[in-house]
Amino acid sequence: MAPAGTRISRALISVSDKTGLVDFARYLVDSGVEILSTGGSAKLLRQAGLPVVDVADMTGFPEMLDGRVKTLHPKVHGGILGRRDLVTHRDAMAEHQIDAIDLVVVNLYPFEATVAAGAGWDEAIENIDIGGPALIRAAAKNHDFVTVVVDAADYALVRADMAVNRGATTPELRRALAGRAYRRTAAYDTAIGRWFAEQAEDALPERLTVGGNRGQMLRYGENPHQSAAFYTTGEDRPGVASARQLQGKELSYNNLNDTDAAYELVAEFDRPAVAIIKHANPCGVAEGADLTAAYAAALACDPVSAFGGIVAVNRPLDEALAVEIAKIFTEVIIAPEITQAARAVFAAKKNLRVLEAGRLPDPAAPGLAVRSIAGGLLVQTRDGGRIGRDDLRVVTKRNPTAQELDDLLTAFRVCKHVKSNAIVYVKNGATVGIGAGQMSRVDSARIAARKSEDAAGAKGLTGRLTDGSVVASDAFFPFADGLLAAVAAGATAVIQPGGSVRDDEVIKAADEHGLAMVFTGMRHFRH
Repeated sequence: MAPAGTRISRALISVSDKTGLVDFARYLVDSGVEILSTGGSAKLLRQAGLPVVDVADMTGFPEMLDGRVKTLHPKVHGGILGRRDLVTHRDAMAEHQIDAIDLVVVNLYPFEATVAAGAGWDEAIENIDIGGPALIRAAAKNHDFVTVVVDAADYALVRADMAVNRGATTPELRRALAGRAYRRTAAYDTAIGRWFAEQAEDALPERLTVGGNRGQMLRYGENPHQSAAFYTTGEDRPGVASARQLQGKELSYNNLNDTDAAYELVAEFDRPAVAIIKHANPCGVAEGADLTAAYAAALACDPVSAFGGIVAVNRPLDEALAVEIAKIFTEVIIAPEITQAARAVFAAKKNLRVLEAGRLPDPAAPGLAVRSIAGGLLVQTRDGGRIGRDDLRVVTKRNPTAQELDDLLTAFRVCKHVKSNAIVYVKNGATVGIGAGQMSRVDSARIAARKSEDAAGAKGLTGRLTDGSVVASDAFFPFADGLLAAVAAGATAVIQPGGSVRDDEVIKAADEHGLAMVFTGMRHFRH
């Protein structure tokens, strides 16, 4: 049973991040705590006028091997691991002149930051901490008697506990800090293991560990009865995780998910582009001569669904576009940059969440997508597949026109970000109908066409926006009926992966209706 309070008499301090260290150490000294330290930590404390005992003087063994061996010594680990309630432990410590260490303050070599900064192999290896994790794990194991601190943010907790317990800490705090310590070393080893796998180009190693830092507690998850938090993994991929929120309410679980989907989609385009997302699916996407023109075209695809949506752009967002976006209710806006004039426009809508991401993600960059299922994880490489003109194979008698070809490529890029079964109609660089998440591809084609009729009506037009459009399918048409639904919607050209046992039947139907059709050889299921 852990003692009610363990008074701290000796502390071992060895940190890389020295934030707040001097003030905390001064409090310890003022509380009668002896300080053991090493290297840069000892130097900083001495410069602050605090008494420090070098670990080397305590162990009688010098720091060596360029600092690789400092605290790996029985007098250090014995002082941490010895149980104060066992006579055999106390006798062994006395026999070998080992004094108890009651507080271990250690944070680790900055391996994650070093790698993120682009360090080479040798520098990364030198930033793998060995003694630090050993000290942390030892102190955490013996938390009945030892307090362990791995984060400067926890200095205040220890001070507050000592202040009300006459220099002691409570079992509850020590146990909580022990849990944090093990989570920190686990995340650290995860980062190292992930880096080694990346160096070996092994995307799916035999053991996969996932580490993250809780960046934000969320009010709830997808629904109010679900708890949720947002964790960052340290992946160097610009987006919602690294963006700076300029204004607005706290982002919700659904906001974060939808904003990520929007920014990943808009990054697919080289020309100025806008994506409007609702429930992780695009309800309008367009390229244009500028962002304002692209936004108008994207909004026209489905102005009803765009209400309360997420807007992402792939260029600096200026005042002209801000004025247009501000005309309807929008939940979140994300852009690589936002001008001061645009910020002034948005400032009038205090609840609007505005994010500046700095740069765009690379659609082709490697990475992993992870999803939980009962009892395990489904892990795959990110869908970085991209199709260009040279990848297309014309399979019909008619070749697509130059405009159709441009629109086909746009449609297929959007299709990649639409839930399966996905059908996307595009005309003049803008979506004019989107069918998402249906069990039948035919239904997706029909729903997209029907929504295009609603959108046409909103513009005061008769008919459908899909008349004269092209259509993309995320996977092959298993039967001709899906293609015929697109024909009925007014499509003139088709892009699809191909590969069905009935491809000949589908090609024949396309020829009979004068369509141009190209195969990509690549599908984009998104479940």
